[in-house]
Amino acid sequence: MPETEARIAALEDKTLLLLDDDNALRTRLGRALESRGFEVATAASVAEASEALRANVPAFAVLDMRLEDGNGLKVVEMIRDRREDARIVMLTGYGAIATAVAAVKAGAVDYLQKPADADDVVKALLSTGEAPEPPDNPMSADRVRWEHIQRVYELCDHNVSETARRLGMHRRTLQRILAKRAPR
Repeated sequence: MPETEARIAALEDKTLLLLDDDNALRTRLGRALESRGFEVATAASVAEASEALRANVPAFAVLDMRLEDGNGLKVVEMIRDRREDARIVMLTGYGAIATAVAAVKAGAVDYLQKPADADDVVKALLSTGEAPEPPDNPMSADRVRWEHIQRVYELCDHNVSETARRLGMHRRTLQRILAKRAPR
């Protein structure tokens, strides 16, 4: 990707805030983004991110949606209040249309599902607004259904009975689905 690295080298401000509570992902992605030319500052929580933003508001940000001490959308708003031209990409392990819409409304330019490849993150950060290409390997219908069930289950605080009621299915059926591995 020499073309991408040339675009990064030509940037006036290469500062980037990487916020994720997953230490391994934060370290790996931080190194990958630094190797491509960004000046990366990392944070593991909303509190650490707000502290980093007091010193410097970056031109780019890669933020996790769900954190132990809050929501990455709060950090999007903190960045947007002080720097409107910042390019922000949200990462999440729980891909859902509602959260993607919330992220874009808050000011993110893109929304990627974990585990995100560094090349995908860079592509999203540098995108100019053209329509994204369809994925090479879209999720199967079974996988989409499973993701939806997991999302509702999480929203119901892991209450099987409430989740089954909201999904309109029998509780035992839901328990069998939850006990299985995710489809590919």
